[in-house]
Amino acid sequence: MQDTGPYDDRLDKAFLALADPVRRSLVARLSRSSATVNELAEPFQLSKQAISKHIQVLEKAGLITRTRDGQRRPCHLAPAALEELTFWIDGYRLAAEARFRALDGVLAAMRTAPPPNKETRKEVGKDD
Repeated sequence: MQDTGPYDDRLDKAFLALADPVRRSLVARLSRSSATVNELAEPFQLSKQAISKHIQVLEKAGLITRTRDGQRRPCHLAPAALEELTFWIDGYRLAAEARFRALDGVLAAMRTAPPPNKETRKEVGKDD
């Protein structure tokens, strides 16, 4: 696969960010609604500082954004970034499905083809 520059860099950062189970949990939580660092930290046995570091990784990967709402700084999922990952994965999935469909066609043709008769079938190990 050839390097496509910044596109590959974004994919690398996103997949590296998602390699961590805590960050995947944060993305799953943000898929339901926006949340502050305090709200995101609640279910974890991690400090708010540790959660903040995970959020920074997700933010640098472009998977989440933060806005300011008065005193609050809610985090939001970045659907376009997830769409980019889905598009990349779908390219490989569609290619694999096409190969399987072709194989299914060959197998179906083999099942419906009449068996070769004895006169046309060569015996293994015998000379003509």
